[in-house]
Amino acid sequence: MTIDRIQKQMAFLIEADKIKNIFRINHITDGTRRENDAEHSWHLCLLAIILSEHANYKELDLLKVLKMLLIHDIVEIDAGDAYVYDAAAKAAQHAKEVKAADRLFNILPDDQAKEYRALWDEFEERKTPEAKFAAGLDRLHPMLMNLHSQGKSWLEHDIKAEQVKAKNQHMQEGSEVLWEYALQNIIAKAEEENYLVK
Repeated sequence: MTIDRIQKQMAFLIEADKIKNIFRINHITDGTRRENDAEHSWHLCLLAIILSEHANYKELDLLKVLKMLLIHDIVEIDAGDAYVYDAAAKAAQHAKEVKAADRLFNILPDDQAKEYRALWDEFEERKTPEAKFAAGLDRLHPMLMNLHSQGKSWLEHDIKAEQVKAKNQHMQEGSEVLWEYALQNIIAKAEEENYLVK
């Protein structure tokens, strides 16, 4: 029983390693290359630890947030990454991700498969305080990467400030403070520096 459980867990962990090969549209801060999903997930967890004091909900379950952030993009192993500003790609993405979640989480033992699939669904639905905060950080991170890579992926895709505001405004559901920071200190600065298309 224990060996079978460990083997399933190890199989999932080895499969999860493939996330290192999923490259995102966003670049790392020095602009030299695109970041991968593993780097993105790790950095999001660091954001959560450092910035959790700014969550709208003071009784936030930080461990739950961290679990969501570690697994939220694992489905991209099968589904790939869809650029948030590409409406056509995003429309088709959810069905691919659900199929991927069915396969990937079911590699785990049943109890863990249910727990992690439920956490993934919770993140996607964005209804709980933890999911709202996690989803907000998932939107904050690409803005930070773009600001510090001089708007590299924004400029490559002709992204305007209005698009960034519209796509990311749900950040305020998890943290009004961080959304206001993003407006005043990321988006406004990016506009001043011409990191966004006019």
